Amino acid sequence: MTITPSFTILDGGMGRLLERLGAPFRLPEWSALSLIEAPDYVTRAHQAYVDSGADIITTNSYGLVPHMLGEERFTRDGRVLADRAGRLAREVVDGAGRRVLVAGSLPPPFESYRPERFQADDAPRILETLVAGLGPHVDFWLIETQSSTVEALTALETSKDSGKPIYVSYTLKDEDGRTGPPELRSGERVEDAVRKTLEAGATGIFFNCSQPEVMSDAVRAARQVVDEAGSSAVIGVYANAFAPEPPSDTPYAGISDIRADLDPENYLKWIDLWRLQGASVVGGCCGIGPEHIQAIAQRRSAQGIAT
Repeated sequence: MTITPSFTILDGGMGRLLERLGAPFRLPEWSALSLIEAPDYVTRAHQAYVDSGADIITTNSYGLVPHMLGEERFTRDGRVLADRAGRLAREVVDGAGRRVLVAGSLPPPFESYRPERFQADDAPRILETLVAGLGPHVDFWLIETQSSTVEALTALETSKDSGKPIYVSYTLKDEDGRTGPPELRSGERVEDAVRKTLEAGATGIFFNCSQPEVMSDAVRAARQVVDEAGSSAVIGVYANAFAPEPPSDTPYAGISDIRADLDPENYLKWIDLWRLQGASVVGGCCGIGPEHIQAIAQRRSAQGIAT
């Protein structure tokens, strides 16, 4: 089962929604803590996105990595927790009463935004654990928040034998006032990353966990590469609502503030722009919640756009 090429709505961020719902929430476990201690909250979060009109919900597996769980807990419980994350999402989808897909989230195995910390020799061990646990429950893989192509292509290689479609989502340099061609956080140009990712067999290219202001250039660059290649690859966007922050030497040193100017009405303006530029899957990342997804769904309904 694959994403259709028309206007498809992805869900929003998980961590902040869990916090809002009153779930157990602290660093460094982040959204994984609810999965461990109070999985009912994860179900409630998934249900909120389905009720808001999302066509895709994403497994709560982003925090299931050793640097967030701890190596001992990951080794002991990683696959069990991944299976739980997949089952919770599948149960909500099975009761949705309409067609909703489950995206299996494969996160950076080490630290988000820090491509220099990627360890190619150890990454497959971590990713294989998640693929094994999530695999029976998901419709496709969403390799999220990738800062470099080596990071992304390692995850793609690890998941390709599952036989499921694979979508790779890159995070971008998004410092205020930056100029020049769009780049991954590794410094690689987006068009080069898109070419490599398509050649490796990805079904689609997404951009996530960056400010909305930098997404348009990336979408245009991806659209050009996809069209030049004669590819049917899907392009998607799901931005975050955080102000940009410099890298910290302390992983997850604090919880970022949400921008006041990215309420549903303002975020919808970005969604409309990305769609015009060639994105056919849109949603939200950190700080974008069910109210934003509902606004997107209402816009689609008002325009009579097919899912």
